[in-house]
Amino acid sequence: MKRLCLAALAAVLTCAAPAWAEAPPGGEEQPEVGIMPRYLLMDQRGRAVTDQDFPGSFQLISFGYTYCPDICPTTLAEMSLIMEKLGKQADRLQPLFVTVDPERDTPEVLRRYTAYFHPRIIGLTGSPELVRRAADHFKVRYEKHLEPGAAPDKYSMDHSAGMYLLGPDGRFLAKFAYATPAGEVAERIRALMEARR
Repeated sequence: MKRLCLAALAAVLTCAAPAWAEAPPGGEEQPEVGIMPRYLLMDQRGRAVTDQDFPGSFQLISFGYTYCPDICPTTLAEMSLIMEKLGKQADRLQPLFVTVDPERDTPEVLRRYTAYFHPRIIGLTGSPELVRRAADHFKVRYEKHLEPGAAPDKYSMDHSAGMYLLGPDGRFLAKFAYATPAGEVAERIRALMEARR
């Protein structure tokens, strides 16, 4: 039943992409909250998840993959530090890690990987089509890179880096470039939280 629901929603998203899906994150065009999800993926427990499943919470989102040698572990370590620096306000922030390698990053692989960095980080995966749609919405680029002569499963993923912040209403608030100091990101998030009390 769950797979059927995901397939049906995927068909809707594929056939009826709203005009705002092509607008850059944070641009003037913003979706009407509650109409179409920004992403439809599956969490590490196998449940369907959209951006609308975290009412009242800010969402800090990064894209990557568990086999990433440097950028992704660094980003998730920074996410953990941001949560620490926010203190009690971290209760209002949901950190999310969206894989761009759904072939290898199963829900169980994501569960083990994200738990290493912080217990609140949720790993999200899905069909290649749904992952691509989520990445496209945030203007995240990624591509499989296979070295000549390497085994088919021995590949890397070139991908955009950084973190994206959604507000409690699902609106895009900010993009933080890769390697932005965690303290700076935490302070920006804190200020945005204070402004939306």
